Amino acid sequence: MTDITFINDASAGDIAAWLGDVLAAALDAREGEVAISVPGGSTPFPIMAELVKADLDWSRIAVWPGDDRLVAEDHAASNVGKIRALLEPVGARVVALAEGAQPPHFALVWLGMGADGHIASLFPNTDPQVDDPVAVRRLTPDPLPPEAPFDRITLSIPALLDSDAVMFVIRGEDKRAVFDAALAGTHDLPVARLLGAADLPVTCFT
Repeated sequence: MTDITFINDASAGDIAAWLGDVLAAALDAREGEVAISVPGGSTPFPIMAELVKADLDWSRIAVWPGDDRLVAEDHAASNVGKIRALLEPVGARVVALAEGAQPPHFALVWLGMGADGHIASLFPNTDPQVDDPVAVRRLTPDPLPPEAPFDRITLSIPALLDSDAVMFVIRGEDKRAVFDAALAGTHDLPVARLLGAADLPVTCFT
């Protein structure tokens, strides 16, 4: 694992500004499309609502969900449906996850983390491997989260780490304790496995 930068007490606007700078630099550094991966759940969407105000060439940005619930895109639990509603109007290309898909190299992978140490939909019961040969997996969390009791589709750890950088947004003391324990190597939850295999810059907003 390489260096981790913590940015504490960051507002949605602060994080969106940072994201805008990262995307602008990535667009300047290469020709063609720039791909990023973003999380679902409640925390990211206020940040994305700020991010869409950034003056970027959105037509060159492809957005992949890190995971999704296996529901129709117009279902309230769909991550890709919400991402489309925010980012397609400004011109981004939003890509729905599908089994067998081959994700690109990402300029940035943005992750959240559950209190149980799961990342994307790599829950502890799914035993995610850092050398998983499959980039996109369908799986079933156990127990199913009561707020979203659905099967999932998710990027694997190698697909998430095929990136220039990784960022986390970790809200709450309980999650921060799990994250810090992962950094210290005191548990083997999915977040610890990813961080242990991460040979790239990691930024964590709290």
